[in-house]
Amino acid sequence: MARVLVVEDDDHIAQGLRFNLELEGHDVSIAEDGQAAVDFLTGDLPAFELVILDLMLPKMSGFEVARRARASGNFVAILMLTAKDSPEDIVRGLEEGADDYLTKPFHLDELLARVKVLLRRRRWDGVAEGDAGPRELSFGDVTLHFDQFRLDTPTGQIELTTREMGLLRALIARDGEVVTRGELLEEVWGLRPDTQTRVIDSFIVRLRRYIEKDPADPVHIMSVRGRGYRFIS
Repeated sequence: MARVLVVEDDDHIAQGLRFNLELEGHDVSIAEDGQAAVDFLTGDLPAFELVILDLMLPKMSGFEVARRARASGNFVAILMLTAKDSPEDIVRGLEEGADDYLTKPFHLDELLARVKVLLRRRRWDGVAEGDAGPRELSFGDVTLHFDQFRLDTPTGQIELTTREMGLLRALIARDGEVVTRGELLEEVWGLRPDTQTRVIDSFIVRLRRYIEKDPADPVHIMSVRGRGYRFIS
């Protein structure tokens, strides 16, 4: 069971999502506008594990809700719903902090499947059940638990979103090698390698805050000018 926040001003859609998510065993809250969503995500309420966030909202757009949540240090998984399917809107949503997106109208089965993927914390993508592959990796003062989507750091535990883990996995799998921006866009976000976006940079900044003693002078996630990034364990 997970705590899920549905941010949707269409009551019919919101109640339908609540009904079906509760059938899946989740605890669901609803925010009817952007400001209410920000209050949920930046207040002292118990943390949510997933937000289903509509893009077009009263008072504040879904873009702004995601931006404010991330700025406050809340890195809950976000599934953004949008009636706009242009690459520009999708890319902007990812840049503002969304982990996945789904265009309206959507099929309920697809939404529930994406919810399951975003909530998955049991195992590392690409490591099959029963495989003898790595379950954890220690570097510096940090231990990454692939099967739990968790980082143990000197300042505490950090739960990773699916995209955060996907980006770390892509870099770690080629430890010491340069991974190009195009390769990361294609592998982690499913975007064309030539997509013009700063989404990778935003996620790299976030990951450096988690694992680097000095994010401004990183020793594990290194930038390679004009090419991409290199992970050094």
